[in-house]
Amino acid sequence: MKIELRGFEKVRTIINSRKFIYAAWHSRLLLLNYLSKGSEGTAMVSASEDGEFVAKILQRQGHEAIRGSTTRGGIKALSGLIKNIKEKQRPGLIIPDGPQGPRFKVKLGIIILARKTGYPILPFGYSAKRMKVFASWDRFILPYPFTKCLGIYGKPFYVPKNAGKDDLMRYRNLLEKELNCLTLEADSYFSC
Repeated sequence: MKIELRGFEKVRTIINSRKFIYAAWHSRLLLLNYLSKGSEGTAMVSASEDGEFVAKILQRQGHEAIRGSTTRGGIKALSGLIKNIKEKQRPGLIIPDGPQGPRFKVKLGIIILARKTGYPILPFGYSAKRMKVFASWDRFILPYPFTKCLGIYGKPFYVPKNAGKDDLMRYRNLLEKELNCLTLEADSYFSC
């Protein structure tokens, strides 16, 4: 595929520091997974059978998978993720609307992770000129071979360590808005 990236120069220093948390929608994680290959990140992956498949792919790419989700072992997994990325100083990855949705709605886990680690959240979105859109809950996209893809890095932001409940909700809304804007921008690029 031919991949065009926007906004990378603005986040290059953060990515090189290896101290950040990637955020991407469940349906839009494929390109991010490809771009992060070799970064030795840590991802929260569902404890389901589907999650086992994803965990194996991540491990082959040099990442570590911490198993759990909002419905199955989430608190323990989030604690393990916080400990892992702080001790090993590596990037984190949480899909904020996974593993079962609702689609394009951020759950609080990623916001809590950012508050506890002090790492910035780095939103990412992408689309493709030609792609298969699956009839799954998330409408997962799979770019066709040899198509063009546009990946967009959003505005990184920090969640202060002293953020209270109202602050957490404000940051959750901020991330949701940013990811939705990135998705719309990427999709609009190919619909013209």
